[in-house]
Amino acid sequence: MASAAEPLSAVAGDRPSADAVGVRSALATCTSLRLNVAGAATDLIDAHAVLPDGTIVVAVDAMTPLGGLLVAARGADGAVRLEVTHLVPVPVRARVRARVTVTGKVGRLDPAFLDACDDDTVQALLGLPPLALWTVEPGSVHLERHEAAVEVPVAAYRAARPDPLAAVEAAHLARLIRHHRDAVHRFAALVDPDLAGTGARLVPVGVDTDGLTLRAETAHGHHDVRLPFRARVTDEATLDRELRRLLPNWDTDRRGSRGEADGRVGVRGDERE
Repeated sequence: MASAAEPLSAVAGDRPSADAVGVRSALATCTSLRLNVAGAATDLIDAHAVLPDGTIVVAVDAMTPLGGLLVAARGADGAVRLEVTHLVPVPVRARVRARVTVTGKVGRLDPAFLDACDDDTVQALLGLPPLALWTVEPGSVHLERHEAAVEVPVAAYRAARPDPLAAVEAAHLARLIRHHRDAVHRFAALVDPDLAGTGARLVPVGVDTDGLTLRAETAHGHHDVRLPFRARVTDEATLDRELRRLLPNWDTDRRGSRGEADGRVGVRGDERE
């Protein structure tokens, strides 16, 4: 396990692979995962964290049967498997965005490791249930999305970080749905001028560092359209800047919604279909 205080270099150029970022985003935002060890599977709710180097920490009572299995599996390559289902964080059909499987080696977290952690990592670990903390060192990372499956190199996974907007994506999509219905139709018109007139239900289903994804749902199916940003978005301020570039009166739309409820939704990332 690398020190949390040590930066990791990118694997190829300045941009980590999209698959690696997708895996890190799924692990960072999903509230539950399935832990498999020695043929036993258990769903852990709000009981995992991901360290900056990609090591996954899970909280499991060492005095339970599952804890006993983890003790017996310590140090064995591929003895533990973690499964995560990443969902679109708004109510639409076909919500599964990706499925992630991480297989690796389990060990106990050394409490002394906290001395080398940054404040965010310490807070994440302190936020876990007060149980024994176990580390899972990835040996293989498998990603399924867009009807395709890939093996993500472990080095690429470790070098990547979650998408800059992953933690706030659900709140921004909820705001668009609740307060900016007209803006969603105008965004769709930028991609396809005829789309808004088809009678399809238009829903923003994703926003990330590179663009906004809209879904057009009809009685017979659905399809996604992508509206790319002109520049990479790295935080909420640059997101608003890019939305203003796409729609010059975006600020007016935002001011119209101020004073109303925030519109955040608590959609869990662990739901399975």
